[in-house]
Amino acid sequence: MKLHVINTGMFKLDGGAMFGVVPKSIWGRINPADDKNMCSWAMRCLLIEDGDQLILIDNGIGDKQDDKFFGHYYLFGEYSLQKSLYQAGFHPDDITDVFQTHLHFDHCGGAVKNKNHGKGIFELTFRNAKYWSNADHWKWAKQPNAREKASFLKENIEPIQDSGHLHFIDIDGNSPFESFDILYVDGHTDKQMLPKIKYKDQIIVFAADLFPSAGHVPLPYVMSYDIRPLLTLQEKELFLQEAVKNDYILYFEHDPEIECATLQDTEKGVRIDQTFPLKDIL
Repeated sequence: MKLHVINTGMFKLDGGAMFGVVPKSIWGRINPADDKNMCSWAMRCLLIEDGDQLILIDNGIGDKQDDKFFGHYYLFGEYSLQKSLYQAGFHPDDITDVFQTHLHFDHCGGAVKNKNHGKGIFELTFRNAKYWSNADHWKWAKQPNAREKASFLKENIEPIQDSGHLHFIDIDGNSPFESFDILYVDGHTDKQMLPKIKYKDQIIVFAADLFPSAGHVPLPYVMSYDIRPLLTLQEKELFLQEAVKNDYILYFEHDPEIECATLQDTEKGVRIDQTFPLKDIL
């Protein structure tokens, strides 16, 4: 098995929204904000090369929305989904499976693209791939609550279903992938899926939006975007105990600099131990 970091670009989100009840005087030391209170975040996906399978976990924000939409998120940086795939030695047509941790636009927007560079007509970016979600989360995204409605865009969702490439994972069954198990969490959004990847006698957890960044490891650091913040607290606490006990490695999707980290128990609770790029364990 081989793992490839797939950087799809950087964007900005409001710092207060990203750190919830934690005051700016504290979180500002972790991820400094600009004059508009916006902080920089990565959209760091992961490609698992396992035998005949090429499994892409999440795929960034994509490029099919209009300038007004992207103007809210200040996209920047040298990376893109396609460029990163090419740098890893692959074409979008090579991808066999697209695994969506959840369907918020910054995680799944790259799964669908404009057809022939036109507007309003869409096609799959990965035309040979199976697209994986679960029935509970899919229903949640198709019938969004008012709090999350702006995060679930129909152009990211409906073309997948219409294509016939959509597959649902049985949340009560085993993972369909030999390379990873799946942890289901409900605090951020309903039935978010976190891959627990079995690699070289280690477990690497794709942390998605349970831990968007290394700065979100302390329990109170919960995003204002979470629909059930108290449940997120419980999920974080249980996971951190398990992670320390089993020496998990966390892979951060949104941290602007840190790719991976290990954890340790301290007097203040579980905290980051060591940070390093993914290539250091490959």
